[in-house]
Amino acid sequence: MSQPGPFPSEFDRYSRQLRFAPWSVEGQRLLARRRALVVGVGALGSVSAELLTRAGIGTLRLVDRDFLQLSNLQRQSLYDERDVELGLPKAIAAANRLGRINSSVVIEPHVGDINHRTLTKLAQDVDLIIDGTDNFETRFLVNDFSLQHGLPWIFGGCIGAQGQTLTIIPHQTICLRCLMPAGPPPADAIETCDTAGVLGPIVQIVGAVQAMEALKYLTGNHAALNLHLQVFSIWDNHWQQINVQRGPQRSNCPACNGREFPWLAGERGSQTQVLCGRNSVQIRPQLEQKLDLPAIARQWSESGRVICNEYLVKLQRDDFEISLFADGRAIIYGTDDMLRARTLYSQFVGH
Repeated sequence: MSQPGPFPSEFDRYSRQLRFAPWSVEGQRLLARRRALVVGVGALGSVSAELLTRAGIGTLRLVDRDFLQLSNLQRQSLYDERDVELGLPKAIAAANRLGRINSSVVIEPHVGDINHRTLTKLAQDVDLIIDGTDNFETRFLVNDFSLQHGLPWIFGGCIGAQGQTLTIIPHQTICLRCLMPAGPPPADAIETCDTAGVLGPIVQIVGAVQAMEALKYLTGNHAALNLHLQVFSIWDNHWQQINVQRGPQRSNCPACNGREFPWLAGERGSQTQVLCGRNSVQIRPQLEQKLDLPAIARQWSESGRVICNEYLVKLQRDDFEISLFADGRAIIYGTDDMLRARTLYSQFVGH
């Protein structure tokens, strides 16, 4: 068996993946020109983002609305205790770490929420979207954008010791709405990491599969893509590939066939969301704000322990915690009651 020839010196760090025959120097150069958006850099997103950075993607755009807590470290592999102590948003902590892993990759962190107003700006110039979210509303929004703009995305999800992933190529494969034509299931019909927990190894498996599918697509190896719904249940040792491309789903799909994009139009989706596994609620104002965080920190100083940095101001009390971002978005920790969360938001933020 012949050995591959010498590689260009700028690719020394990638020499082991270049020795994989289907990859090629041409594929590596193509990857270096590609841009991907990772929506959510918690569990799955941190795995995918790290693998794409180590592989040498050109630009990686990270968007996440959340900040780090100690309970994240069990499964969110980019972060450590120092990040938690600093109270950093996940997007910033991830960008800091990824920049130290591979300085040749352009990392663009965005602290904020993905919604019908922000997604177009964040995704308009990328080649692929990777799903690292924890809720179906955001996934259906990404699915709408994908179909309208012809942009592939890679769905992923984990709960307990189970996970699944599906590569979605607009107008070639089925989409998320084909599988779930009625939209997201009711909140009380699905388990969350609050109720069922989640184990770190399943996160690594699903995130790695998502990254592998992304690398196939971004290096031009489209024939190698796995278009099955892949389901992993690693506690009871059951792995499955389901051929979801058969049947009438696409022809009956209100998005693929009917060109209906209600999440992208802002017709569906909520301003208030209970966050998975956090005993917390996110509140997003109707109109984006531009808040003076140090001024708010001074106002809150008599109400509890206050932490302020350039990204957020946090008020900590015995029975709840508020993290307020400069755009007016807040996460109220210590309750999953949306009415109580909105009351606290009005009391301390006043919008």
